[in-house]
Amino acid sequence: MSSDGSLDRLKREGRVVVVGASLAGLRAAETLREKGFAGSLTMVGDEPYEPYDRPPLSKQVLLGRATPDHTSLPRRRAIDAQWRLGVPATGLDMAARRVRLADGDEVGYDRLLIATGVRARPWPRESEAELDGVFVLRTRDDARGLERALAQNPRRVLVIGAGFTGSEIASACRERGIAVTVAERAAAPLVGALGGVVGQVAAELQREHGVDLRCGIMVTGLEGDAANRVRAAHLSDGNTVEADVVVVCLGAMRNTEWLAGSGLGAGPRGIACDAGCRAFDIRGIVTDDVYVAGDVARSPHPLFGYQFLSLEHWGNAVAQAETAAHNMMSDSVDRRPHIWVPAFWSSQFGVNIKSVGVPSMGTEILIAQGALHERRFTGVYGYQGRVIGAVTFDQTKWLQFYQQLIETTAPFPPSFPTVDRRPEGQRPVDADFPDPSVPTSGPTVTLTGYSPADRRMTFTPAGH
Repeated sequence: MSSDGSLDRLKREGRVVVVGASLAGLRAAETLREKGFAGSLTMVGDEPYEPYDRPPLSKQVLLGRATPDHTSLPRRRAIDAQWRLGVPATGLDMAARRVRLADGDEVGYDRLLIATGVRARPWPRESEAELDGVFVLRTRDDARGLERALAQNPRRVLVIGAGFTGSEIASACRERGIAVTVAERAAAPLVGALGGVVGQVAAELQREHGVDLRCGIMVTGLEGDAANRVRAAHLSDGNTVEADVVVVCLGAMRNTEWLAGSGLGAGPRGIACDAGCRAFDIRGIVTDDVYVAGDVARSPHPLFGYQFLSLEHWGNAVAQAETAAHNMMSDSVDRRPHIWVPAFWSSQFGVNIKSVGVPSMGTEILIAQGALHERRFTGVYGYQGRVIGAVTFDQTKWLQFYQQLIETTAPFPPSFPTVDRRPEGQRPVDADFPDPSVPTSGPTVTLTGYSPADRRMTFTPAGH
């Protein structure tokens, strides 16, 4: 407890504002109450809904197996909050400790948590993006509109971008029996996240399931009919694809514009914070009353060379929110770092894909178990002589083992034999990641000078 009693007063009668009524925002609010915070709690969200789960939107909802209204997140406990939903935050006065809202109101705080996440990057030409039948997929309303369009049995769906979201949408279309074309500027799907070796497997998987996959091209324009409904897309190779529905999957944009002029270190790459989730101001000085968590955060990670990682991962949002809330209610000596090991999963074309670590940092890949052509394998990524990431196709049970190799900065390639090692797994090959300067090629990180090849440390996950 603080010697002057300020922390006790904060817990008893303080004001906490959470901007972002999201997964991260909800889990942070629950943790605040678990830590004994009894003061006022205000939850601000730009959507009119209480927190809901986003992964089902591109899976069960598009397949018609769940409705968007049934994606609400389960509550771990009551949070006794004042909800300001459908009213986005528009500004922050750090000196006065006040958040400005779109309805003209202002909310004061003693501690602020920013969990505003990301939004889908729209089609760049506004007039074409507004054509009837053109969608993005990020929110509950996006999913509701797209599912209705798919239920009308369109002649063909065009998906622009073959990252995880675009690939899952294509998978849902094929499962519903809808013809789908996927246009991707890279050489294969998923190359930005998993590299070209695994990307080729994803490409074969899509084509085997009837996807008209076109790689190495760009969509140069969308064309509408007299009723202002999309009818076709023009490609950079001169071809035209006729489609009734177009889904734009060009990645995400971080919601930081409302912080312009606030003095906080926020920009297109997110909000920079320390490992304890405290936000930096524009001078690089850490704040003590503004915290950040979830997709919008950029924080350094000792396991990955102290690079600032921005992670759009479900598990990261939960873990970082819990750490931020703990630190908001703790003295400096009791605060803890957020050092969660990145993990991600996807389900598409009947295959369960999971990854751990940061595969996109890898320069080499070793197929340690299984075989690429069987669509059932474990790929291990190496960077400067250490294991940096791993991905499994329908081999999830092995992932925890490879996570331990990442956490202990184990040498790459692994020197020990593994179960079901095939001839193709005897030596590593180029992981074949694209030039990181190419848009949508993968996560962007900022190197701070620490070499990830240094194996002097042993990583111990946070005990929470």
